[in-house]
Amino acid sequence: MKIQDITNKFCVKKLKEENIDEILTLCKKNELFYRYHPPMATRESILDDLNALPPNKAMKDKYYLGFYKEEVLVAVLDLILDFPEEKVAYIGFFLMKEEEQGKGIGSEIIRDCMDYLMILGYKKVRLAIDEGNSQRQAFWRKNLFKETGQRVPNDVSTYLPMERIL
Repeated sequence: MKIQDITNKFCVKKLKEENIDEILTLCKKNELFYRYHPPMATRESILDDLNALPPNKAMKDKYYLGFYKEEVLVAVLDLILDFPEEKVAYIGFFLMKEEEQGKGIGSEIIRDCMDYLMILGYKKVRLAIDEGNSQRQAFWRKNLFKETGQRVPNDVSTYLPMERIL
């Protein structure tokens, strides 16, 4: 995957430990997301996210990406390739800068990402939202994701898996 080919509208960078402060700033302003997905992000939790992998995956399959507009981080996307199976990508996390929400930028990033994954031969993209977060549910439905009908309990609530066929 060549991350610069995902979109020509934003500068895309693979985020690293030195980006934690700007990621944390973006996260801390997204109170609605963390109301449904506690606790609030910390430097430690972001570092954990940068290195978190699902079972049987390696760092070469993980793309923790920042989307920049004029040197300002406007979105973070955690993407795992070939998970949970080959030719399926998994979005572990997607968060927009609060001031940029509602302008179509998030949908534009997701649309470009889906188009690029399709070019790479991926057949499906999966993710999970927190039950009760109607804003996230509406965003992903608008971007052609559908609930699978499954419910996956977690420590604080329940995840609702969604997927999009490419």
